[in-house]
Amino acid sequence: MQTIGICRFSYPGDGGFQVEHRSLRERIDYLYAPARMHERFATFETMMLPPLKAQSDDDFTLLIVIGDSLPPVYRDRLEAAVEHMPQAVIQAHQPGPHRKVMQEAINSVRRFDGDACLQFRMDDDDAVACTYIEHLRQAAYDVLPMASRHRHIAIDFNQGFIARPSADGLSVAPTNVPYTTAALALMFRPDLPLSVMNFAHMKVGQKMPTVTFSGEDMLIRGHNDHNDSRQKPGTRAPKLAPLDAAGKAHIKATFNIDADAVAKAFATPLSK
Repeated sequence: MQTIGICRFSYPGDGGFQVEHRSLRERIDYLYAPARMHERFATFETMMLPPLKAQSDDDFTLLIVIGDSLPPVYRDRLEAAVEHMPQAVIQAHQPGPHRKVMQEAINSVRRFDGDACLQFRMDDDDAVACTYIEHLRQAAYDVLPMASRHRHIAIDFNQGFIARPSADGLSVAPTNVPYTTAALALMFRPDLPLSVMNFAHMKVGQKMPTVTFSGEDMLIRGHNDHNDSRQKPGTRAPKLAPLDAAGKAHIKATFNIDADAVAKAFATPLSK
């Protein structure tokens, strides 16, 4: 069963942002600001990629969508980060309607081979457990008998952490909120060309049957000042606490994330 994960890496699309910008130029300037990109790469390289590179089931595609305006210095660094990751596919797209562009991007790597397709989405500061693809595929086979009666089914792993990275490492809080993006996948009927990006993640329970698994840490949801969802007034902040030694060991064993490497990446000065 083909499994596709998608990450929008600072793609300047039309839509897809909770906080809008007055023009495409303003959005591009915001997305590619050096301080923001410095942080985006820090989380991408030390939080998102390590568990994906260590998956117990490595049969998946990681589609990374960027804008065709991404400056070459960032494109080069992105390519270097996934150079030895055969699952990674980088696609550059012109600005366009967000959902349409993402759907076309996913369908360009989808096999449409008569089998159901699993799709999940990640921001560049999210993470999934090293066993995520394995558990997701097993869950999909468990619910497969339902697939003939439904266009799409959500498979939700809801337990894990909210984590804020900094020069001090990771500060975290446990979470079990349903339909959190990182470990939420949609299983699509073989002939259905829709994508995971056609649905608001918090509303999937209103659109399709859902199956939720808990009891095992399966996700990390990044929390930082550049989160799109953090830009609106009145946003509540979770109560985060620094990882102790046992916490660092658990994060490393479960997610292949080295909290000291996160600290080092955020302590590294912004290149001039």
